[in-house]
Amino acid sequence: MSVVIRLARAGTKKRPVYHVVVADSRFPRDGRFIERLGHFNPLLPKENAERLKLDMDKVKAWLAKGAQPSDRVTRFLDAAGVVKRTARNNPKKAVPRKERKAQAEAAAKSA
Repeated sequence: MSVVIRLARAGTKKRPVYHVVVADSRFPRDGRFIERLGHFNPLLPKENAERLKLDMDKVKAWLAKGAQPSDRVTRFLDAAGVVKRTARNNPKKAVPRKERKAQAEAAAKSA
């Protein structure tokens, strides 16, 4: 059984609020969960303390049991200093070809 710490959407249409929950990975996003760990309100400003509330003791206990946080929850935990987030791979294929050629030429000239 794979246990994940993830967001479950709540709130109304156009006014989302998310619950941070521990759930079996096979359960639906907004479906059954094991335990609620906190909430996240993306509509509040970033500096507002009410934007994200987490029970860190419960989070640490679930991480010790082997629960895997989702990408967004990992960002929250990295900001709190609980989990270190690894660098993501952003391939150069996403850059348009002309810009990629110009960058390669500039790198070749400077090297």
